[in-house]
Parts: sequence; structure tokens; C-alpha cells
Amino acid sequence: MRKVQSQLSEKWATYTDTRLALLDILEDRYGNSSVVITSQLPIEAWYNFIDEPTLADAIMDRLTASAHRLSLQGKSLRKKKNH
Repeated sequence: MRKVQSQLSEKWATYTDTRLALLDILEDRYGNSSVVITSQLPIEAWYNFIDEPTLADAIMDRLTASAHRLSLQGKSLRKKKNH
């Protein structure tokens, strides 16, 4: 799986099979390759969003152990400018 590039939407957390697949990907890549995750959901809300404590702990442990987090703030660039 290290050479496979994939993209997941936030719907991954709603299905147990998808959560397990993500955990497999994270375990395989841990210490070997990068994982980039973007989300509008704050990290603090992920445990409740995953909604399965054991999987949430495992996923979050692998994601945050050696993570570099960038929190973007400010107004949305998608909103139309009023001229």
C-alpha cells in the first residue's frame, strides 16, 4: 500500500470497513511514507466523529504521533467579494 495514492472524503468515518481500511493504510505507511489529510472538521471532534473508541484511539494515535499540523484561519476564499 505504500505506493498507492488514495484520497478519502470525510465519509470514511461513517463506515466500519472504511475505518479499518484507513487504519491499515496508516499502519503500513507509519514511518515509511507520508499521509496528507485535509479536513474542515477540527481534530478535537474526530473522536466523536469516528464514533468507535478503539478505532478512534488507534487511528488518532497513528495520525498524531509524528504529525505536522497546519491550521488555516481566516475568511473563506470561496465567498464572493462584494465590490
